[in-house]
Amino acid sequence: MNRRSLDQTQTPLLSTLQACAHRSNYAAFHTPGHKRGRGAPESLQTLLGYQTLQADLPELPELDNLFAPQGVIQAAQELAAEAFGAEQTWFLANGSTSGVIAAILATCHPGEKIILPRNVHQSAISGLILAGAIPVFVQPEYDPVLGIAHSITPAAVAEALAEHPDAKAVMMVYPTYYGIGGDVAAIAHLCHQHAIPLLVDEAHGAHFAFHPQLPTPALAAGADLSVQSIHKTLSALTQAAMLHVQGNRVDRDRLTKSLALVQSTSPNYLLLASLDGARHQMATQGRELLEQTLALADDAQCEINQIPGLSTLNPAQATTPGWVTSDRTRLTVTVSGLGINGFTADEILHQQFGVTCELPSLQHLTFIFSPGNREEDVEQLISAFKRLASEIKKSRYRESRFRERKDIPLPPLSSLLSPDPSRRLLCPYQNPSPGSSSEPHQCRGGLSLSSGNSATAAGRGRY
Repeated sequence: MNRRSLDQTQTPLLSTLQACAHRSNYAAFHTPGHKRGRGAPESLQTLLGYQTLQADLPELPELDNLFAPQGVIQAAQELAAEAFGAEQTWFLANGSTSGVIAAILATCHPGEKIILPRNVHQSAISGLILAGAIPVFVQPEYDPVLGIAHSITPAAVAEALAEHPDAKAVMMVYPTYYGIGGDVAAIAHLCHQHAIPLLVDEAHGAHFAFHPQLPTPALAAGADLSVQSIHKTLSALTQAAMLHVQGNRVDRDRLTKSLALVQSTSPNYLLLASLDGARHQMATQGRELLEQTLALADDAQCEINQIPGLSTLNPAQATTPGWVTSDRTRLTVTVSGLGINGFTADEILHQQFGVTCELPSLQHLTFIFSPGNREEDVEQLISAFKRLASEIKKSRYRESRFRERKDIPLPPLSSLLSPDPSRRLLCPYQNPSPGSSSEPHQCRGGLSLSSGNSATAAGRGRY
């Protein structure tokens, strides 16, 4: 792909917002109501700082328009596209949730099919409902020993495409919450043979493009669209994300209109500017910063593996075709060997030792390492695990039913992943006729949104 080289040292949106925030002799008769912080309560000023509130500005002429960018937002998005390896990038102020929903809206009309994994994020379920699309769920590879679902495989996608040649797109999760990635290149090749796009929920892989020892970014592997939560692993503010595309398999005009449907017409410029700043940081210092992050994660893994009763997820456990690559900045610690479950361990670490993971599960705790972590964080993490193991050895928190991994009562795979007639996807396009049963219409093969089940494990971070 030929593209002119851009000056990645520039921060057009961030710099312009800063200039607007510091403007003097300015009478604001526009939103927001706190008027650059002057009308904010003292408690909020103390928490956020007066400068932050000064920068909480609306779509002033200098700040461009997110939904029809022609100025600094357009320039910032072009810089981001180059840095992340895309042909075009959209900034998202409603998180990756809005990007995933828009990707489905842009590729599926009501009644059309999309192939996607059974452990897809709940935002994709929302996208199915809003688009009126029919899900064709593919089972991800599941490791019954670890109790973890990995990625869908090319073979499973090929089978789904053979059975549903009228599918309009394929969506996959890459990487999973545990940092495990499937074969994006092979799945993209299959999609392109059928002249449909591969959409990738890459919410947890925003950092992949900036260090060679990390997994290949989805776009570089052949995906047509990628959604990334820049706030999850990089330095953007919570809720700030990006959507990237390449090629012509996704209608970009329709995608733009779809994004306008699911994002606020008053996007927060602090979020948008943080995307510009995060891009600048990674484009100019990314490799160095991630080198340090990888070293910290490796040190933590080595130290924790030496604590009796603990082990960490590692490539040697990749026994299924759903595990092709893994992210070394994602540390998953198996705690069941201590005789407790992950939820108990999480509670103890958080409340007593000041260490908080991203995702607790039945057997594991998953930690995200990023350029924001320091050596003292790793030292505290290792110390906390050592103290936890010591306390467990004293039987203070021991749970006999979790003493051995083989005794952990894992639900059968079929109950976790298989579509079930009693657990369907509610369809908003067909309502019960007058006099009929009050049970809502059910689309084939989905999850009941009223059952309280989530489409995937939810950590502390959201999309």
